[in-house]
Amino acid sequence: MVYRCSYHVVFCPKYRRRVLVGPVERRLKELIPALVAEKRGELEAFEVLADHVHLLIDVDPPFGVQRLVKHVKGVTSRCVREEFPRLRCGLPSLWNNSYFVATTGAATLDVVKRYVEEQKGR
Repeated sequence: MVYRCSYHVVFCPKYRRRVLVGPVERRLKELIPALVAEKRGELEAFEVLADHVHLLIDVDPPFGVQRLVKHVKGVTSRCVREEFPRLRCGLPSLWNNSYFVATTGAATLDVVKRYVEEQKGR
């Protein structure tokens, strides 16, 4: 099967806490690419900011973007909360239950990729 299903995904820590900094940010930058690849997704671009994460991903349509996001959020929450116990204080879970997802059809892939990559400079 040949496909090109690109999605812009954004998700936030519970209560939009600014906890994705320093070693937590670095650990997420290690985990997320591996988790996307594990499910045969392709990570075009991503950025971790203090209070949210942007992903630009290609996903196999039968697997589905919702399953990929659920996998990434679930594994990163478990791993990061085990490695950084301070995140268990005051946060019942690392991630908010919801997330934003949009196809990249309204803008070219290059425009969305540049937007994601430029988030850190804002």
